[in-house]
Amino acid sequence: MVNPVHLKTLLEVTRLGSFAAAASTLGYTASAVSQQMSALERDTGVVLFQRSARSVVPTEAAVVMTRHAAKVLTDMEALMAAASKTQDAANQELRLGIFPSLATYVLPRILKNPAWKNLGIDLKVSVAEPGQTIQGLRTGGDLDLAVVFQVGQTGFAWPNTINRQWIGDDNFRVVLPAGWGFRSDAKVAADHLSEMPWIMHHPGTSDAMVIERLFAGCNLHPRVVAHSDDFHASLEMAAAGLGAALVPELALRHRPDGVVVLDVPEIRLARNVFALLINDRKTARVQLFVDLLAETLAGMRTAVNSP
Repeated sequence: MVNPVHLKTLLEVTRLGSFAAAASTLGYTASAVSQQMSALERDTGVVLFQRSARSVVPTEAAVVMTRHAAKVLTDMEALMAAASKTQDAANQELRLGIFPSLATYVLPRILKNPAWKNLGIDLKVSVAEPGQTIQGLRTGGDLDLAVVFQVGQTGFAWPNTINRQWIGDDNFRVVLPAGWGFRSDAKVAADHLSEMPWIMHHPGTSDAMVIERLFAGCNLHPRVVAHSDDFHASLEMAAAGLGAALVPELALRHRPDGVVVLDVPEIRLARNVFALLINDRKTARVQLFVDLLAETLAGMRTAVNSP
């Protein structure tokens, strides 16, 4: 299913002629706009832009899609307006499972969004890690919708009755103690970090195995001084000078003083965020909530360079 958020972004890109200009108008980063357009190309199976180092040129397919997208979005706005005016319509209960960092930084923004009040949803929330949340979707489970993440091709499995929808990525970043003398956002080769002390995930977890393989491929063999699956704890230990750490951008929303964020080109890894929904509980209201979740996640600009 094509994400309406991506259609709205497509309209702005074709109107303004660049990812950067569309990002400025919509409140995204240029990277987020580029990722949305790549996702739209994957979902539709057509090339929408001819990309070069300095410009993006819409293809004929993009022009045709833009023409139809405007009508689709207008119809959706009419649907939302009609729903908000139906005062006597019963609210729909939605039992949501969500992982901690999304519950901390993204869900509160949704609940404060005026669009949320128009959805007519009574939300019941369970905050847990993806493995536990997926169990709640199985037959007789206590959830209707689960928002989970995967790192690499980790092996979560779910029944055929579950619909999966990608809603965004949460990129990992390398953080170091500020006292180590690196400038924030400096570009550093991975092998320069090999002999430094590191705070790593607990061995044996799926995330840890993906990271270990990535580090080994970069010829990065960290000297491990701590194991932590709590990103806030990892950041605080890094700020105190214990070691370097690999943390997702959502965790950097409230990074402590005393850490710098590096650009390590060889280390490109993300938590891919998905919404998992039981097919027979997928209503228009629930889909609008999922779209709002994707839009909110895309619009959050991680201030990794701010103090």
